[in-house]
Amino acid sequence: MQSFRTEIENPVVEKDILELERKIKLFHDGKVDEEKFRSLRLARGVYGQRQPGVQMIRIKLPYGKVTSKQLKRICDVSDEYSTGRLHITTRQDIQIHYVDLNRTPELWAELEKDDVTLREACGNTVRNVTASETAGIDVDEPFDVSPYAHALFQYFLRNPISQEMGRKFKVSFSSSDADTGLSYMHDLGFIAKIKDGVKGFKVMLGGGLGSQPRHADVLFEFLESDKIIPLMDGVVRVFDRYGERKSRAKARMKFLIKDVGLDGFKELLEAEQKAVPHQSYTIDAEAYPQVKIADAQPKEVEIEDKEAFEAWKSTNIVSQKQEGFVAIGIKVLLGDWYTDKARLLADLVSEYAAGEIRLSLRQNILIPHVREELVPFFYKALSKLGFAEAGYNRALDITACPGTDTCNLGIASSTGIAEELERVIKADYPQYISNPDVVIKISGCMNACGQHNMAHIGFQGMSVRTKDKLVAPALQVLLGGGNDGNGNGRFADKVVKIPSKRGPEALRLILDDYDANGNGQSYADYYQEKGQMYFYDFLTPLSDVTNLTAEDFIDWGNTERYEKAIGVGECAGVVIDLVATLLFESEEKNQNAIEALKEGKWAASIYYSYTSMVNSAKALLTSEKAKVNTHAGIIKDFDEKFVAAGKIELGRGFEDLALQLNRNEPTEEFAKSYLADSQEFLKTVEAYRKQELAEA
Repeated sequence: MQSFRTEIENPVVEKDILELERKIKLFHDGKVDEEKFRSLRLARGVYGQRQPGVQMIRIKLPYGKVTSKQLKRICDVSDEYSTGRLHITTRQDIQIHYVDLNRTPELWAELEKDDVTLREACGNTVRNVTASETAGIDVDEPFDVSPYAHALFQYFLRNPISQEMGRKFKVSFSSSDADTGLSYMHDLGFIAKIKDGVKGFKVMLGGGLGSQPRHADVLFEFLESDKIIPLMDGVVRVFDRYGERKSRAKARMKFLIKDVGLDGFKELLEAEQKAVPHQSYTIDAEAYPQVKIADAQPKEVEIEDKEAFEAWKSTNIVSQKQEGFVAIGIKVLLGDWYTDKARLLADLVSEYAAGEIRLSLRQNILIPHVREELVPFFYKALSKLGFAEAGYNRALDITACPGTDTCNLGIASSTGIAEELERVIKADYPQYISNPDVVIKISGCMNACGQHNMAHIGFQGMSVRTKDKLVAPALQVLLGGGNDGNGNGRFADKVVKIPSKRGPEALRLILDDYDANGNGQSYADYYQEKGQMYFYDFLTPLSDVTNLTAEDFIDWGNTERYEKAIGVGECAGVVIDLVATLLFESEEKNQNAIEALKEGKWAASIYYSYTSMVNSAKALLTSEKAKVNTHAGIIKDFDEKFVAAGKIELGRGFEDLALQLNRNEPTEEFAKSYLADSQEFLKTVEAYRKQELAEA
């Protein structure tokens, strides 16, 4: 691997990138355990791909906002290091694929030249902070949530409390009661509110999708805006200490709340308050960059197909609260677009709008701040780019994860069936091109990256086995999900599992039934009225696997016979580390604590010292094959197995030593004394381990 040096002005960022380069070399040299290296690269946006020897890179774009300059930078990087394809995710990120691991540090350095980061785009971290794509322009919003989403993103980026949690942590902001940020399915969801003239948020806690979706609880009906960062600081600390770390299936916030209850969680949260460095954290919304709209003169254009133009306007134009302006939606099939068109789009919005785009949760693009008189001009310009298809945020606009195309966890194709279902709608159900009431989403596995289990009509990739033990690709059909607004949502019911090739037939039966019997109801209400068994009865014949043809054993978008091949999931995978690696990490964390002290970051230094202590205790427990599922469990078990058993003398209990951090305010004096305790504890553990190995 050829070394490089960055030209990044920010020394923190530069150090981060050079550290990634160093760890890649150590990994190649066999000095870093493979599983530990996976954890490290994931937290830097480098994700293993289904195809061996290449990586997927996730580019973190807070609340989906991308300037023209940033978009061009991303295009340059994709052309140089990837394939020129850009994939929009359901968390408003951009992913590029087929990247050489050795080139990821220089790729990252190139992105950072325009303030684009990979940091914590994957891994057991606070993931991308999402928000309503209409934030700042929403006609119904009490205020613009963008400054608050951005402040929260900045606060937790590289924050030591959220670097190595049991699993990922997801946050959303909704600009209005329509809850377009989908707060009810997030670890923390914030819905903008104003109470007595004060800006704040309704706060939702502990939602999630996956194989066991959970509706978030209301934590606060109203919380002042200066309290949201202190709140999340405490919530993350609780999750880090008490969250599951061994079993992936139980390692999300929703399971912790299920175990301890909402009241129990509030008690744990209260116990952390002394350790939280800010009891109030004012976010200066006025300091957020103001929109600069290009002073472009309207261009006279002739619209040849006026019917197509009007159809496009009816679905793709979004009203803005700013008089005289609209936003334009671009429907992006499967979230996939390419650098040649992306560059032209960047130029277009720079010259004639506000020099930015928004990426949406439905894998689309929104251009805000377009003068109403420029709409015909934009239609013509977007048509030339292939970006003027009607149906933005309508039934035709199907969301789908990459599935078996690139993801290790994909069971069946999600992109192939999505393309086929769009063809079915266009050909046989053109009325649904403009229907905003039916939402269709597809995931390639149970992890629900395509959000299938909160859709009106959802499909989940699976497999099905015949009596002859032949395996074919399959789809679980789910119905009845939806967003009711203000933090209320419905999760879809699993209705029937069918061979994948029968997906289009299932959609036809569902839409034909709705057209015949819906009587003007919303689809969600219609489903509730009829009930699960009604749909099961007319869909269940499709589940018969006694009459499969050769075609049924070939998945959508493929030519070869289907083989179920599931790799190791990397999206926040839990890692069991070698003892030596753990102790090495403890030393690194103490060094981080020292550096934080020098920078006057007392709270950060304290948390580094805490994680060093827990890490050191974990090392010895691992050596004895003890469970290391949670931080709280590690602390308790170390006391029992080593201190109480007389194997290690600390002069106090390990719990008393380690949990000083939530009994003391984060002052300079305490940070220094706590670091000294951490360093001494590491020496004690290393001495014990050395003696243990000598006697082995």
